[in-house]
Amino acid sequence: MTPVQLPFEQPHPLRPAPVLHELRTRGPVHRVRTAVGDEAWLVTGYEEVRRLLDDDRLGRSHPAPHTAARTGESALFGGPLGDYGTEHADHARMRALLRPHFSPKRMRALRPRVEALTTALLDDLAWQGPPADLNRALALPLPIAVICELLGVPHADRDRFRVWTQAAADVRDRARSEQGLADLFSYGRELVARKRREPGDDVISHLCATDGVGDDEAAMLGMSLLFAGHETTVVAIGLGALLLLAHPDQWRALLADPGLVDTAVEEVLRAPANAGGGIPRYAHTDLDIAGTPVRPDELVLLDTGAANHDPAVFTDPDRFEATRQAAGHLTFGHGSRYCIGAPLARIELRTVFAQLIPRFPAMRPAVEVAELTLNRDVLTGGLTELPVTW
Repeated sequence: MTPVQLPFEQPHPLRPAPVLHELRTRGPVHRVRTAVGDEAWLVTGYEEVRRLLDDDRLGRSHPAPHTAARTGESALFGGPLGDYGTEHADHARMRALLRPHFSPKRMRALRPRVEALTTALLDDLAWQGPPADLNRALALPLPIAVICELLGVPHADRDRFRVWTQAAADVRDRARSEQGLADLFSYGRELVARKRREPGDDVISHLCATDGVGDDEAAMLGMSLLFAGHETTVVAIGLGALLLLAHPDQWRALLADPGLVDTAVEEVLRAPANAGGGIPRYAHTDLDIAGTPVRPDELVLLDTGAANHDPAVFTDPDRFEATRQAAGHLTFGHGSRYCIGAPLARIELRTVFAQLIPRFPAMRPAVEVAELTLNRDVLTGGLTELPVTW
């Protein structure tokens, strides 16, 4: 059978790619061709994706990285990352260094600041008046402000690093992606030097004060958090707001019962389905995935978005329902690679919808939802804009 070509066409920003429905009838594992023409295995079944996310027989590294299959031109996720011989130990060290900075105690302490930042942005939105781009007014600036304060990044630098993170995430132009990553790391080195001279109560300062952590490692960890800590949350806030706005009955339900915000956030995290493929992994040994033999070094794409729409786990999965008990979704991964920043993302999402809906109860999309476009040129995707009125 001819491999299916990625990325899949997704005519509507809030609906899974139609081809996923066809693939689901064939099983949970599919031979595909990536955007750059390399062959890979796409895993779409919930149980298979969940199990493989925590399977040490898969990894981000490859013994021959220059000849490995690639998903795209991104320097971050387009191909292999890490040292093949030490990947698991390196990953464990990274998590051990970062986990304390995302402890429940630290996240609770951060909540009031997230609430204050959100209130200030909504004040500006109200003052500006309709129509407005909710992406630019809220979804983009809030995660940037939060991650700047958490890491100790001067807020005045936000426009600079935003340019670099967008370049690094480019999935079509490898030279631009590599340059963006280099610029971001160079900035990280500058920031580390500044923190060593003038430490503060922030993540990068604490990393600099940790025994055994050198300048390069502190810069790499800090810039990784800077990228991951705002890009994905920007996308989640924008698509989450659109999901609620596109379903006025759900918006009204949260307006009537603010206690639904926690379940609504989990559904917001579950419901979007990116058509670009899945999380890249390379087989480090022979594997059998649902009866499909996978050879060592082959590229395996774990499609968490498709898994989150598996009807064997989620009833009527393409329906958005704010009261759905969707806490089992795989948006943040699973097991040893579960996203360290998940608690922070949840705080931001809960705060946004707890404030946005009662503050703007009559808000609605200013254009037809089907007219909105997703950014196909960058790794994280997301809406290019979200025009609203009220």
